[in-house]
Amino acid sequence: MPPNKDRTIFLIDGQSFYASCEKAAHPELANKPVAVGDPERRSGIILAACPIAKSKGVTTAERVGEAMAKCPDLVVIRPRMQRYITISLLITEIFESFTDQVEPYSIDEQFLDVTGTIGQFGSAEKLANQIQEHVRLSTGVWSRVGIGPTKILAKQATDNFSKKRPDGIFRLDYDNIERDLWPLPIHQMFMVGSRMTKNFMYMGLQSIGDVARMPLPDFKRRLRQRMGKQSDIQAEYYWQTARGIDPSPVVASIRGDLKSVSHGKALRSSLYRKLPDIEVVLLELVVEVCRRARRHGYQGRVVSVGAAETDGERSSGFGRQLTLPHATSLTHEVAEAAMKLFTENWRGLPVSHLYISLTQLSDDSTYQLTLFDDRAAAYDIERATDQIKDRYGSGAIMRASSLLASGVARERSGQIGGHYK
Repeated sequence: MPPNKDRTIFLIDGQSFYASCEKAAHPELANKPVAVGDPERRSGIILAACPIAKSKGVTTAERVGEAMAKCPDLVVIRPRMQRYITISLLITEIFESFTDQVEPYSIDEQFLDVTGTIGQFGSAEKLANQIQEHVRLSTGVWSRVGIGPTKILAKQATDNFSKKRPDGIFRLDYDNIERDLWPLPIHQMFMVGSRMTKNFMYMGLQSIGDVARMPLPDFKRRLRQRMGKQSDIQAEYYWQTARGIDPSPVVASIRGDLKSVSHGKALRSSLYRKLPDIEVVLLELVVEVCRRARRHGYQGRVVSVGAAETDGERSSGFGRQLTLPHATSLTHEVAEAAMKLFTENWRGLPVSHLYISLTQLSDDSTYQLTLFDDRAAAYDIERATDQIKDRYGSGAIMRASSLLASGVARERSGQIGGHYK
């Protein structure tokens, strides 16, 4: 008997999630093609497109200008990330009213273990329909549900079948995997990208079934010939994925102890050629890293700085770290170390990316006092600043250097993940 055959797991996906959220907020757009992107930047990309827009050729990740050329009546709405996060959290609460085993996979996808819930509804399909209706009535978002005895089968059921069915529900288990999943082309297997597809095609493995039917030792040997000795772990992963084998449980709380706190920023290298301009951004990254560390109750002993440099012809980069005398999450202490690391390792080329991290973390409920600095007072000031930002937003209080042309903190304060709130 295959492992975990008695489990019933859902992978629930919100259809065109960002676009669905916007159409729910704008009922007048119900029958119009809608996409989420920045309408003022035709070179920007489409983050999501509703089914009507997709039927007219609009695709996710294409440029706004290209999408509008295909679909002149396309309504492009600027993203509102905070709204999407709020709706995602509301959907999580809905799922938790059906089962306490809910694991977010992304902002619009979540795993549910409903093994102990099905008996109240008669079947997994009836339960899935109940959840769909509850989410639709509460948020306006239509959900697709993949059902399977493992997380990997539930995921592949959603991606390959549920999204194409009118009812948005499909069950993929060990009774129909050979009939329904194995005939699909290899690129439709979960976690097989374009590069891996080329490797499989070169090996003559054109369908998911071609991988699944091959004995594992033979598959390992052939992949090793193609990709080298280090490919054995990959071979086992893809072979198990093709056969629906996945022992991992649905974990309601996926956050463990933090190992690092970090922040990075991609930059327009043409604007960051001089050290004073670069230092402004470096300090802003340190401010955010220290704030995040304090929010989670951590301080760190090791500061790391990474940078990418390019002048269009030459490119280089570095990553260096420095161990401090004592753990800290004070901005001025981390900034001093970060500036030292950067200036000692920067080759002088324009900078296209900066990265700061704090590792070797420890609890900040106690910290080292020093003879000449009042670290207790410094922490009081930093935490008071944190409270102001938490209440009124990141832009409520910031360093004067962030108001310079080279600063990015003021713009980022109105964004989440690089997009507008």
